[in-house]
Amino acid sequence: MSAHQAMYPIRTMARVLKVSASGYYAWRSRPASARATADADLTRRIRTIHAGSHGTYGAPRIHAELQAEGVHIARKRVARLMRAAGIAGVSRRRRAPVTTRQAPDHRPASDLVRRNFVTGNRCKEAGVRPSTGSVGDAYDNAMCESFFATLECELIDRHRFRSHTEARMAVFQFIEGFYNPSRRHSALGYLSPIEYERRRDGLIKPP
Repeated sequence: MSAHQAMYPIRTMARVLKVSASGYYAWRSRPASARATADADLTRRIRTIHAGSHGTYGAPRIHAELQAEGVHIARKRVARLMRAAGIAGVSRRRRAPVTTRQAPDHRPASDLVRRNFVTGNRCKEAGVRPSTGSVGDAYDNAMCESFFATLECELIDRHRFRSHTEARMAVFQFIEGFYNPSRRHSALGYLSPIEYERRRDGLIKPP
């Protein structure tokens, strides 16, 4: 009724809804319950955390941030408040696998590098330390793919860059200003990489 009182009189709506206008006015004049007040405070904090994550955090990471601040509430409550406030994080969309077949008249490009993509000397010249897993071990590649998927989802897909320089600066700021020092990673127990390493090295103690 409150949402539509600019268009319809309260008494008309009360009659249509079969409620008393006096009861509506009495309900509106009552102070908010403790639960409603707490939800409003939490929603404001959730908005702040969400904005601090550049609009990327969903309920799990916001819940972890609140836990770190000493606010111990259920994740479902965080999710409920986010839905009510229209707050949502970003997520990687799962795409169905696509199988392609080479067209009969298609001529493949020449192998100009002769499959010599990475060698020890080239890595050494570039100052890169190669990392090779054992046979059947794809962890190095999986971690790299996970990072680039996050970069694409949380930064690249959400912005349009006017130049390569602007894009490079944005990527640098994302990695050094957010991803490493503060972004909470589910694989690290919802710690940031820097906090995880500091705890591992005994530089800081867990709460």
